[in-house]
Amino acid sequence: MKFKIFILFILLLIVVLPAEAQCAMCRAVLESEEGGQAAKGINNGIVYLMIFPYLLIAGVGYAIYRSRKKARSENTD
Repeated sequence: MKFKIFILFILLLIVVLPAEAQCAMCRAVLESEEGGQAAKGINNGIVYLMIFPYLLIAGVGYAIYRSRKKARSENTD
């Protein structure tokens, strides 16, 4: 089971899908600019900021899982 989770984790790290995220106001301002370098930077920043809530939720979920597993192993001893 641990091996399957490890393989899934590695696959999720390898498979990367491009994502673009902009609000309507940012898009309107950045589309009027020539070159588009600022738009790419804004997109990367938004995607970077979107990662942290998922990491926090995953961390809390893992902490709950670990505490429940520890409690279950103490009850069976």
